[in-house]
Amino acid sequence: MNRLAFPVVRSLLLATAAVLSSGVATPAAALAAAAVQAAPAAGAVKVDPARGGTLYDTGDAARGLPSCLSCHGTAGNSSIVANPKLAGQFASYTHKQLVDFTTPNRQQPVMTTFAKMLTEAEKKDIAAWLATQKHKPGAARNKDTVELGRKIYRGGIAERGVAACASCHGATANGIPAQYPRLAGQHQDYTVAQLDAFKLGTRKNSPQMTTLAQRMSAEEMKAVADYIAGLR
Repeated sequence: MNRLAFPVVRSLLLATAAVLSSGVATPAAALAAAAVQAAPAAGAVKVDPARGGTLYDTGDAARGLPSCLSCHGTAGNSSIVANPKLAGQFASYTHKQLVDFTTPNRQQPVMTTFAKMLTEAEKKDIAAWLATQKHKPGAARNKDTVELGRKIYRGGIAERGVAACASCHGATANGIPAQYPRLAGQHQDYTVAQLDAFKLGTRKNSPQMTTLAQRMSAEEMKAVADYIAGLR
């Protein structure tokens, strides 16, 4: 580290210690503590959403990497019900899925192939760009099951130990950053397919979802997926 940086770092650390020891978060000390926490690691590559957007739109012909929009639509708003809408999804979640596709925890022939072609920086860039895109809402389709879907989403299935979806994904399915993904407006077919994958063990990157999906019937999955599609 440059010698000139030592006094600055020392001051920031002392300010952080003052906050922790006194229990009083003064504005200056709080900012100092935040600066230490947010400081990027040496040599870290800065995330570039614009670069991610270009790669999403055009792919990289030299590597045989197609554009993401060919499957996931313009600005991440897929019109193909088997392919998820990605617009507005938390960058941390999208990045994790791209990483998981390169592991045994989430194998999918198309996505596994392309995710392995992306560098770590490219995964982060694409995820960051998608997070800035405006999500287009969906709609529930089946009036006969929407009430069942609402009950499951909001209250779960107590007798089988199925927690309310809202307890993790939020009342309107907009998720919790860095923890649980946004689901609102997602295609019904895609949501059902993922619940099935969790239930059958072909998708293994969320132990909680595996447990819950295994306790749900096909009818219940379809009902809750349809209800989620209509949330905003």
